[in-house]
Amino acid sequence: MKQFRIAFLILLLASPVFAEISVPNFFGHHMVLQQGGKAKLWGRADAGASVTVSFKNAQSATKAGHNGKWSVEIGTGMADSKGADLTITSDNDTLTIKDVLVGEVWLASGQSNMAFTVSRSDNATEEIAAADYPGLRMFNAPSVTAAEPMENITGSWSLTSPETTGSYSAVAYYFARKLHKDLGVPVGVIKTAWGGKPVETFTSREALSSIPETKEMVTRLLEADRTFDLEKANQQYEKRLESWNKAVKAWRDKGKADGKRAPRRPGKPKRPLLTEGQPGVLYNAMIHPFVGYTIKGVIWYQGEANAREGKVPYDITLPLMINDWRSRWGKDFSFLYVQLANFKTATTAPGNNDPWPLLQNRMRLVLDTTPKTGMATINDVGAANDIHPKNKQAPGARLARWALFHEYDQKDVVYSGPLYTESKTEGNAITVKFKSVGTGLKSRDGKTVERFEIQNENKKWYWATAEIIDKDSVRISSKSVNNPIAARYAWAANPEGANLVNSEGLPASVFSTR
Repeated sequence: MKQFRIAFLILLLASPVFAEISVPNFFGHHMVLQQGGKAKLWGRADAGASVTVSFKNAQSATKAGHNGKWSVEIGTGMADSKGADLTITSDNDTLTIKDVLVGEVWLASGQSNMAFTVSRSDNATEEIAAADYPGLRMFNAPSVTAAEPMENITGSWSLTSPETTGSYSAVAYYFARKLHKDLGVPVGVIKTAWGGKPVETFTSREALSSIPETKEMVTRLLEADRTFDLEKANQQYEKRLESWNKAVKAWRDKGKADGKRAPRRPGKPKRPLLTEGQPGVLYNAMIHPFVGYTIKGVIWYQGEANAREGKVPYDITLPLMINDWRSRWGKDFSFLYVQLANFKTATTAPGNNDPWPLLQNRMRLVLDTTPKTGMATINDVGAANDIHPKNKQAPGARLARWALFHEYDQKDVVYSGPLYTESKTEGNAITVKFKSVGTGLKSRDGKTVERFEIQNENKKWYWATAEIIDKDSVRISSKSVNNPIAARYAWAANPEGANLVNSEGLPASVFSTR
């Protein structure tokens, strides 16, 4: 009996082992494939195994490499709202992905304002109740970290319905809904976002190391990880936890009655390369798995975590990330982003130097330096006391305007609010010109155009009188400035009174002429 068992074990070890064919989670039931070309799919099988992918009338075959990895491209045809099976076969194994649609696919990323759900947005009850769009689908990725680039991430595709939509990214949903309605085709969105995180964590460390401005932060991270002592960190954590417990007891005894907030519990120590927000960490875990998934473009809502003094300028870091992603996808896809909303206490004096409008303006500059980018201006829908404005319909719809005009050739769409293009100084006045004005500039409230500033030779800013002199031009001046050297508009975190819009009522972006 013992000899039989040994012989059986030897036979088992010598026999080929057929591992199940596998694909990442986002190649799953109810997914959407990009129309009008070939979609890439990939996964694992036995080393050297033949792999065939079939979808409708298209078929593509390949062989798995020595490591079991395989990839194919398969024709998708034109948009189709009727679900079909996609079948993957390899030797004795078959994997069937059901109810696959063909349409438009976008990836949605960023920080908390992209993660912000429909359930928290304006008119949530009505919006959710009306969300019956089986051709609009979303893949929600979890918030995870990784020290090295990952191949997979958990999650699944779901159909838009009152039962699912409340958990969707509000900006992504309202963006996709407009495309779905206006184009009449299925739309799929892959949402992968994490609140409070800077642009550098969504960028690969290789890209960050490629320029001096960001290389140092990667060097510091790698050194911190190399010297990280978990035992010592846990000891320090226990001390902080003990102090926290004492502070909570004191708060309960006294502070709670005064309406003070409870002390925040200290976080458990983490290895630096697994700490969210560190350079490249979220790229590894939440972007890299999707690299290669055939998409039309990306929508992005982030920047709040970078609107601080001392940060590398955003018109350097955002293009770095955009080009990093495009390089890895091997495609110059459209990249559309939301400019920061108005926030904080409204200002009443000129000469404001808050970093918020500085970052907003740097976002605007990216439009000129990085091809195939678009920006939704939302300095009219923010809230002074809330960094998360509940009006997510506006940014979603305004992103969709860019996509409809530039990606879907709907040239009758006014794709943006007024964007500064050039200026000319004449005597004591500066005339500024704009594009994307529709049939002409106007004030939102029918009153005098406000929130223009003009700068004198000593670089002091004054409020300016502004007059719309043509459908695309505004002349500004001040009795206090004889020889103006610069002009700017809406230059404040919360530029209350900024009312320059185009014929569609879309707001003008912050800008400075120098």
